[in-house]
Amino acid sequence: MPVSTLTSKYQATIPRAVRQALSLGAGDRIEFLIERDGVRVRRAAPVAAELQELEATLAPEWESARDEAAYGDL
Repeated sequence: MPVSTLTSKYQATIPRAVRQALSLGAGDRIEFLIERDGVRVRRAAPVAAELQELEATLAPEWESARDEAAYGDL
C-alpha cells in the first residue's frame, strides 16, 4: 500500500503507484471525496468541463423573452 508523509505545510507527494493508476501528470488536479469510512482520491474533471456543467444548470433560467426584456440591458 503506497504511503506519503505530510510536510509542515500539509503537503504530500502522490506516490508513483497512485499517479500511474490515475494517469496523473504535473499540473493535473485531484479531488478528495470524504466518505463515512475514509477518503477517496480521484482525478478531478478539467476546469472547462466543470464550467460547462455549471453553465448547463443556469442557461435555461435566463433564456426567456421575459428575462431578456427585464435584464437585457445589464
